[in-house]
Amino acid sequence: MAEGNWTSVGAFILTSFSSLPPGVQSFLFLTFLSVYLVTLMGNGLIILVTWADPMLHSPMYFFLRNLSFLEIGFNLVIVPKMLGTLMAQDTAISFLGCAAQMYFFFFFGVSECFLLATMAYDRYVAICHPLRYPVIMNPRTRAKLAVASWFPGVPVATVQTTWLFSFPFCGTNKVNHFFCDSPPVLRLVCADTAFFEIYAIVGTILVVMIPCLLILCSYTRIAAAIGKIPSAKGRHKAFSTCSSHLLFVSLFYSTNSPESKKVLSLSYTVVTPMLNPIIYSLRNNEVKNALGRTFRKTSLINSSVMVC
Repeated sequence: MAEGNWTSVGAFILTSFSSLPPGVQSFLFLTFLSVYLVTLMGNGLIILVTWADPMLHSPMYFFLRNLSFLEIGFNLVIVPKMLGTLMAQDTAISFLGCAAQMYFFFFFGVSECFLLATMAYDRYVAICHPLRYPVIMNPRTRAKLAVASWFPGVPVATVQTTWLFSFPFCGTNKVNHFFCDSPPVLRLVCADTAFFEIYAIVGTILVVMIPCLLILCSYTRIAAAIGKIPSAKGRHKAFSTCSSHLLFVSLFYSTNSPESKKVLSLSYTVVTPMLNPIIYSLRNNEVKNALGRTFRKTSLINSSVMVC
């Protein structure tokens, strides 16, 4: 990074909530804290249950566990600083802290896009090739697909964050956002950023469109396969195996539209990660049954310990 960055701007000020009355800020703090805790506990519970219950060791729940890890990471990057801003008026974030927040925001966001495409492919194989599903989605293949989903976040986050923070910053250091997102930080740069902006737009289109097209292709094949099932019960059973994923994908992409970037940033950084465990637990009998078994085992263990 250029030395000028360190001398002209040593920290940034997040101003998104600064103009709100104290009462509103307190209300937002309590709301976001509640959502944050539910997100951590819900996704943590999914990780624990899908790991501990042998009935949930299928590829579908392997990828769901990866999704929960991503959601927890996404939340840890954004929410704690936002809560500090609302609670203690701690609006300052260091130069390196801002760069780190942006890096991991891109990393988790890009990785989630590709993981959702991988999960759609898993549902395609399960429904369209049910007899070959265990062979195609063997442990080695699913591990490779998980790595392939997480990896794209590394080059995208590295290039975009390093490039942006190599520009000279001068003048105001106020970021008009509640975290260090690329567009508001870019406005503070005092240099020609035209080439970077072209790269950012093209990169965003590719990162969003490639997984989206893969998801559309998978669900087009799935819809065609479900339509050929003769019985209504069979069609309902096949659709129910992918309805949770389809609902989550719809929420994820609807809250990432560029024209509503700032307003809906709260949705995809705070609310959407909370909905993951709710969608997959309330709409999935296998997860609900596994949760019941886990709680019963825990109760039995606690009872045995108390007796001893």
